[in-house]
Amino acid sequence: MRKGSLIVVAVVLIALLVACGPDSSPVQPDTRLTIAVIPKGTTHVFWKAVEAGARKAGEELDINIVWKGPLKENDRAQQIALVEQFVGEGVDGIVLAPLDDRALLRPVKAAAMSQITVVIIDSGLRAEVGQYFASFVATDNREGGRLAGRRLAELLGGKGEVVLLRYQVGSASTTNREEGFLETLSEYPDIEVLVDNQYAGATAGEAIQKSQELLDHLRRSDGVFCPNESSTYGMLVTLRKNNLAGRLKFVGFDASPELIDALKKGEIQGLVVQNPFRMGYDGVRIVVGSIRGRDVAQRIDTGVELVTRENLNDPAIRQLVGE
Repeated sequence: MRKGSLIVVAVVLIALLVACGPDSSPVQPDTRLTIAVIPKGTTHVFWKAVEAGARKAGEELDINIVWKGPLKENDRAQQIALVEQFVGEGVDGIVLAPLDDRALLRPVKAAAMSQITVVIIDSGLRAEVGQYFASFVATDNREGGRLAGRRLAELLGGKGEVVLLRYQVGSASTTNREEGFLETLSEYPDIEVLVDNQYAGATAGEAIQKSQELLDHLRRSDGVFCPNESSTYGMLVTLRKNNLAGRLKFVGFDASPELIDALKKGEIQGLVVQNPFRMGYDGVRIVVGSIRGRDVAQRIDTGVELVTRENLNDPAIRQLVGE
């Protein structure tokens, strides 16, 4: 063998030895759990707080969090497709806020059959806890509706005419709020509900349009209740445009900077507020605990509070609404 050839062989051998050294060992696969968190939507302030809670739990537990949801809160088909996508990808667990208590049951059942642990947050499914999902982490929404009803009845002195603008057909969480509200007002014989069969829709824009359609009823009413962030904001815009803000007693649900500002101005007299950060946080911790074989609570109530201008400076309330 020629001298030049020997040099080439030596160089190749050295390169191979270097390549096999300790600094170039193969990249180890990520063995951490992967949890998909699927909200009802991704635009409302409420869901951004849920995401923050989920990611905080992910950091503490050293797991991968994949956050993905429909853009609009009426896109059942997209949410179903997302559950099916994550089942196909073989994630370890799913935390889901179902858009529809019936439509999302089939994909959740498919996830359970694929041995993927599911925890439901925010809004229920038409199935027993433990059947297809490990736990239900949510607000006591019926109690939240009752709080709203009591607040409005108190503001009206137990008499008057009111409007209920519902949110969306099939949304279990808001349906429970609406029913809790009506249940409480039924205890006041001198309060008449003028409207209780109209739906705001999934976005604030739709809620503004529907509120406009109810103007004749709003002008003759004394109070109004809306059961979520977008319906409350849409109603607020309509009341402002028509010089009704502050004239009607208005109780809404959820908190955003715009709604808190309206509360301070006296345009809204009460907001029933959840704890979305805790919902996301507990949802992730519960699904991971279940995957790891721990006993987990089948039902976790994440709490609900009535926020008014009078208690807004309370430190616990300020923290809850992000002030």
